[in-house]
Amino acid sequence: MPATLRVLLNESRFDLRPVSGVDDALLAQDVLWAHNSDLPDPTPWLDSGGLLLTDGVQFGAPEPTPVRPYVQRLVDHGLLALGFATGIVHDRIPDDLIDAATAQGLPLFEVPRETPFMGIIRFISDAVADDDRQMLERSLRAQRSVARAALRPDGLAEILRELEHSLGCWVALFDAAGARVRVPTRREIPRSLAPEIEDAVASTLARNRTAAVRLSIAGSGEVTLQTLGQRGDLRGILAVGTGTGALDRARADLVDAVIALASIALEQSRTLDEARRRLRSGVLELLMAGITGVAERTVSQVWGPLPTDPLRVGCIRLPDEEDGGAAALRSALELLAVESHGGVFFAERGDRLVTITPADGRTELLSLLERHHALAGFSAVTTWDGLTEAITESERALARATTQQPLSEFDDIARVGLLGHLEHTQAHDIARRMLLPLQHPNAPADLLRTLEVWLEHNGAWDPAAKALGIHRHTLRSRVDAAGRLLALDLDTFGARAEVWSALQLTR
Repeated sequence: MPATLRVLLNESRFDLRPVSGVDDALLAQDVLWAHNSDLPDPTPWLDSGGLLLTDGVQFGAPEPTPVRPYVQRLVDHGLLALGFATGIVHDRIPDDLIDAATAQGLPLFEVPRETPFMGIIRFISDAVADDDRQMLERSLRAQRSVARAALRPDGLAEILRELEHSLGCWVALFDAAGARVRVPTRREIPRSLAPEIEDAVASTLARNRTAAVRLSIAGSGEVTLQTLGQRGDLRGILAVGTGTGALDRARADLVDAVIALASIALEQSRTLDEARRRLRSGVLELLMAGITGVAERTVSQVWGPLPTDPLRVGCIRLPDEEDGGAAALRSALELLAVESHGGVFFAERGDRLVTITPADGRTELLSLLERHHALAGFSAVTTWDGLTEAITESERALARATTQQPLSEFDDIARVGLLGHLEHTQAHDIARRMLLPLQHPNAPADLLRTLEVWLEHNGAWDPAAKALGIHRHTLRSRVDAAGRLLALDLDTFGARAEVWSALQLTR
């Protein structure tokens, strides 16, 4: 660490003597530089955080420098302290300078004639240089450890654990969808910070460009967010809780190194991801063909066991590839499949994603689909033997999904019956066109009403005629006329069922 004011004042060879009150917080400040100047205003040539030394020539000139504005300029510029040499120009420090320094909280100490300014300057300079050297050594050691971690089997997880160890603070990784990637580390994000950090991660990812974001959270210090990946194709965000202070240069260099390694690892995994996608699709084809033995062995060796009966099959519409939604959804499903240990299997089939889960184990999947605003349909409960039929059911359910009701269940379709399902298709247009001849200007009146009442009475002539208030022969004549216009034999059950369905759909 650089020398502090306390270390400097305790250095016996300098014999520095405080003449204004100095609190403990100021004494603990690092002195970043030391320099001597007798200018009335040296601040244009100085940085903050340092020690100014003077022999007071400016205060003994024919036109002496006003003391209070001089001290105010030093304080406003962020100088830590002022050292005043006695026995050279002044036998003692002027009282008005002591009063001004005390009033404005600037540490002021006397430098004896025997203490050379150059000795103090060199002492501070050597301390800063030694701190820089130690910082560089720490940075190099940490970066070597991170590089070794990257060579281990689970390279990305090992990198994050090594980063956490080196920084001594919590580290978290979020995927391209903003979901937390669970890596076993010793420190967790504090629960009180999690909502604010998750919101910041989501807003940063939404901008879809590389960025470094620093959050200052009251009472909890700073959090640094750094995107992974390229502009327009972000792969995630690394979050680092830096505590009560910002990262120093060595720790910032270490974070940069981890980001570079993680980004490279993620980019290199693209080819592997594509191979996994094709393997999953191949496994799904085997399962649909009933070649379950080979499929089960393949899946167990790569991802773990398949879900067990009873099952539900889902069909998900892939989001747009251009805005990264499809990649984010695939990544999230991959993470869920790994974490569920046999609770989820998914594969691509054309422009759809097919998911297979235990019948009562869809909670995490449904939550994931909701976060990604995905449209999906789900089959009724089934078994592996009924996989192909279940995929068809899920596709039919997906056809009913809308942005207002993004998740559709085949069970709901079954409950409303065949006509209920047809209402969500173009069947009503077909039914309307089919019945159109009955509304021709030359057609007998009330044919639609006649057919409705007749079919509601199951084709019984007398009850239907009585309900219509006409003679049964008149009813028979109208039904025959309707049959001729529709080109249907209404004495058959099939024709009657077709007309009844058309009437229901056009109500």
